Amino acid sequence: MQIGSYTLKNKLIVAPMAGVTDRPFRQLCKRMGAAMAVSEMVSSNSLLWGSEKTRRRASHDGEVKPISVQIAGADPAMMAQAARYNAAQGAEIIDINMGCPAKKICNVMAGSALLKDESLVGKILDAVVKAVDVPVTLKIRTGWDIQNKNAVHVARIAEDAGVQALAIHGRTRACAYQGQAEYDTIAMVKAAIRIPVIANGDIDTPEKARQVLDYTHADAVMIGRAAQGRPWIFREIDHFLATGKRLPPPEVTEIHHVLMHHLHDLYDFYGEYSGVRIARKHISWYTRGLVGSAAFRHAMNQLQTIEAQLSATHTFFEQLADQGRRLAYIQDEVIAV
Repeated sequence: MQIGSYTLKNKLIVAPMAGVTDRPFRQLCKRMGAAMAVSEMVSSNSLLWGSEKTRRRASHDGEVKPISVQIAGADPAMMAQAARYNAAQGAEIIDINMGCPAKKICNVMAGSALLKDESLVGKILDAVVKAVDVPVTLKIRTGWDIQNKNAVHVARIAEDAGVQALAIHGRTRACAYQGQAEYDTIAMVKAAIRIPVIANGDIDTPEKARQVLDYTHADAVMIGRAAQGRPWIFREIDHFLATGKRLPPPEVTEIHHVLMHHLHDLYDFYGEYSGVRIARKHISWYTRGLVGSAAFRHAMNQLQTIEAQLSATHTFFEQLADQGRRLAYIQDEVIAV
């Protein structure tokens, strides 16, 4: 898998997710086997660049290369300016968001709303590619709605503009995250263009990754919600693609260590007040489906300090280790993307 001058170590990429793919999560997923992780989207509105949130999203200190930053907006000149700004901040790949289905993004004609205006798509892509010397990638959906699937045409526009890789979520904007992703459109896009294509949508097991790669002939897969609380999914998929065999479930002590390291990274990155609150959702994802986790998660949401959060997490995993060496889920609660 090649993006510009960057050769990725495997076919596994972390999807950009608002409120999730911060620097601690990206670094963790890369340690657990992902070849690349795309940042949370950064607004193209320069008035927001001085905000604490945007400065944090533009922080890449110590991050494993290549560093991919996603930008969002609907004005070609502002998007070009945002690309230059983020490249200057250390971005080695600029990713353009034309896939987000959120109303607050689509209401300002950004994200997947852009798929309704192919002329504007072309202008934005031309402006951004010309603005920076680093590779530009694009993420889209299959179209605005089921009656208007134009991914193949948009893909050709992207290729002509000089975009160097294209990620496609197998749903329309109207579908949001409902129903099941379809891969026929991704396969058609792959057959229609020469640049790398990355398949996204409902890839939540090693077997599903293999199936999607075989069916679409995509160059890579992008994993989003299935990695929440389960960052080791990347090494599981990588191993399965290489050997055809599943890795055993991870040991409780290992995931205890992984989670604690993740929590400390969050506290260091956000500070105690925000770090504790952001950590709650990650702790919930890590423990989803484990024995006794419902009561643990409820109690966790009441804790207000780093010390209390770490102590409760230690206790939960020590009790879990007493019940068995490896993680065992009482039910399959993994959420697909």
